Amino acid sequence: MSEPSMSYEPKSVAAAAALLREGKLCAFPTETVYGLGADATDADAVLSIYETKGRPRFNPLIIHCADLAMAETLAEFSPLARRVAALWPGSLTLVLPARPDNGLADVATAGLDTVAIRIPDHKLALELIAAVGHPLAAPSANPSGRLSPTTAEQVRRGFGGKVPVLDGGPCRAGVESMIIRVEGERLVQLRAGAVAREEIERKLGVVVAVAAKDAAVAAPGMLASHYAPNALMRLNAEPQAGEAFLAFGNAPEFAGPMRNLSAAGDLHEAARNLFSMLHELDAAGAEVIAVAPIPEAGLGEAINDRLVRAAAPRG
Repeated sequence: MSEPSMSYEPKSVAAAAALLREGKLCAFPTETVYGLGADATDADAVLSIYETKGRPRFNPLIIHCADLAMAETLAEFSPLARRVAALWPGSLTLVLPARPDNGLADVATAGLDTVAIRIPDHKLALELIAAVGHPLAAPSANPSGRLSPTTAEQVRRGFGGKVPVLDGGPCRAGVESMIIRVEGERLVQLRAGAVAREEIERKLGVVVAVAAKDAAVAAPGMLASHYAPNALMRLNAEPQAGEAFLAFGNAPEFAGPMRNLSAAGDLHEAARNLFSMLHELDAAGAEVIAVAPIPEAGLGEAINDRLVRAAAPRG
């Protein structure tokens, strides 16, 4: 089993790829959040992702590919799936029937007969996957259930410096990918994400259904409690004394720790700032973070999804 390194920080794609080819873990940037990467064909390396994160093993991983040719070795693409895949690279994950001979470690798919795949829209990520020569399993680079990281420093802090990180600067989207399952001629959103559902519908001319809230875990990000800071959360709330406040749009004056996701009410800016600002407010030490209402339209669906899971009762 590979052990995280406390001393080695890769300064180049080649150095990070060497770690991954040796069966070690290495966090790397994508356009959405930082991923905790391992060679998806190496069972021991993938197991070390679960151990390092403290992640339940029934929770499958997203497999990151360098190009469509690599993705086609892993899954069966129907004509509809190919239409959706034409939107790659991007912040969109497809859940497809797994090819029986795909070479992936079984633990990467949590024993399911489907596989979650995406091609990230990030130059360093694509160069890294190509340099490794194998697809990379890469959930968000944070302890399981905690806030996703959008900077290398948040990865280092989350794992106490024990995980090597390829630093690619801040992530530009700031929330994880949207996940869609292709079911025959039907598309079903399993997780809202950095691409709005309405945008996919407009580009493809296909209605995207939404999975039931109590649906079985078929993709990452479907657990009820997830993306949580140390502080408790109150949603659609005005802040009280002693709390921290995550505002949106025109914010009331508040004397405590406060961040505004977007003073202009821009949902793209809000999505980009969500995890970083929650990290900052959590670090301020308040026991409760009050969160202003966020519209549900467009990327508001993904933002509210993350907030509801962050505020859910914790086991």
